[in-house]
Amino acid sequence: MINTHEKINRRLCGEPVKVAENRAEVVLEVTNEMAADEKGLVHGGFIFGLADYAAMLAVNHPNVVLGAATVRFLKPVMVGDKLKAIASVVEARGKKYKVMVKVKKVDETVFEGEFIAIVPEKHVLER
Repeated sequence: MINTHEKINRRLCGEPVKVAENRAEVVLEVTNEMAADEKGLVHGGFIFGLADYAAMLAVNHPNVVLGAATVRFLKPVMVGDKLKAIASVVEARGKKYKVMVKVKKVDETVFEGEFIAIVPEKHVLER
């Protein structure tokens, strides 16, 4: 059951295909609206958004937010590619979670990152 980010645009951030304790997988079909240029190179923000969404689903708490991220873009992504983000919580200390994410195009890793997720007691917009 998905407990977070219920209003996210899945067309832009991906479709969850697996959500389990401390793990999530999300797929994204890359479309023309994600292109950064006439050659079909995809803007990295969409790949980051996919990875971030997978990381939040791996924690899967209603209040989870991103605190920090260290990422590497390894290979270009083109319009028409199908991506899969695989996220795993590798460490949990209190309200802080370290989540490792790999984004793959078939068997080739195109992106990897370490995401620090925070789970505050209340939603970040509540006072």
